[in-house]
Amino acid sequence: MATKAGTTTKKKAPARKASATKTTRKSVSSAPKARANSLVSHVQQSVRSMALWRSLGAEFIGTFLLASVVIAGQGQPIFVLFALVGIILLVGSVSGAHVNPAITIGALVTRRIGWFRALGYIIVQVLGAALAFVTLSAFLNGAAPVGEEAALFGQAAPALFAASEAAAYAGKEWYIFFAELLGAGLLAFAMARVLSETKDRVAAAFTGGLGIFIALMVAISAVSYVGVSTAAINPAVAVALEAYSWETLWPFAIYAVAPVIGAIVGFIVHDVIVRGSVK
Repeated sequence: MATKAGTTTKKKAPARKASATKTTRKSVSSAPKARANSLVSHVQQSVRSMALWRSLGAEFIGTFLLASVVIAGQGQPIFVLFALVGIILLVGSVSGAHVNPAITIGALVTRRIGWFRALGYIIVQVLGAALAFVTLSAFLNGAAPVGEEAALFGQAAPALFAASEAAAYAGKEWYIFFAELLGAGLLAFAMARVLSETKDRVAAAFTGGLGIFIALMVAISAVSYVGVSTAAINPAVAVALEAYSWETLWPFAIYAVAPVIGAIVGFIVHDVIVRGSVK
């Protein structure tokens, strides 16, 4: 009887092993489906979140204001400084006041923001800058035309401040590319500190404002040597400045790719140098 029992036990072991293997295969095959369901659930919860919609609204308004000031102020760094200070004080506690797709991507790469929120930020930032251009264009179209006498004295018809055309920097594209990259990197370094400062909003606002002032001064000074007077360091604001052109890919490389690369580098450098030393 002992032998039979032992034999029976030996015969049942493979059955249990096969059952365990089958269960393992089933769990492995269902893992991708579980991850997909989790991702869909996360997106659905994010869409329903009022906090997300408030943040998107804040980024839209903030970028609209920033692009409007850049156009109305002819891109002068001092005007942009106070504009960003005001924007951070207004909406910084709601969304972080990125108001720049390059900053958002830098924050995404350094895990300060999730990909779904980052995508929403980029969309509304571009829309906010585009609305600024449309709004100011509508006001410009309502302006009185320049009279003949004024034209004789050299007064030109009013026009919105815009980025230099691609033909103006032909053969100097790499200089402007690296100027935009450098400016965006300096801005991102400052904005990384802004996003880390949650207690003193005034200090955060002036950190961001002075950061963009330094970044624009450096970028504008760099491009001025090659005959260009405009720096955007913001892919969304570049839309309002009519910087992009379908005739060549250089405007997209200069005003979209370069700021993104610079912002990622700026955030990483901040985290390596500053974040570990701040207590």
